[in-house]
Amino acid sequence: MPDLKYTDLTYLKEVTGGETEFMKDMINIFIEQVPEFIENMENHNNNGNYIDLGKEAHKAKSSVIILGMNELGVKMKELQILTEKNEAVSSYLSYIDEFKTQCNGAVKELQELMVSL
Repeated sequence: MPDLKYTDLTYLKEVTGGETEFMKDMINIFIEQVPEFIENMENHNNNGNYIDLGKEAHKAKSSVIILGMNELGVKMKELQILTEKNEAVSSYLSYIDEFKTQCNGAVKELQELMVSL
């Protein structure tokens, strides 16, 4: 098993009972969702749809937590709360950038891992 920098599959193994096919399915769903999350978050932010941005951050939070990206999950929760209060609007882009960086890294990592599963 390769060294994982972005993800920790402990929780995923727990919820799937370590079933390889189920784990692969969950990982594939995440890999498919990441570009959608990024595109939606960027669009909502660019269009000033901050409530929708918060909703997207909430959905993304659940996905990253399953893959052990707990710190990023906390960041998505922070973004969600900020958007609900319409506070610190100028910080939203940095949250989105952080999400992009970590999730794109996680996708590469998981694609390599899938070969060995």
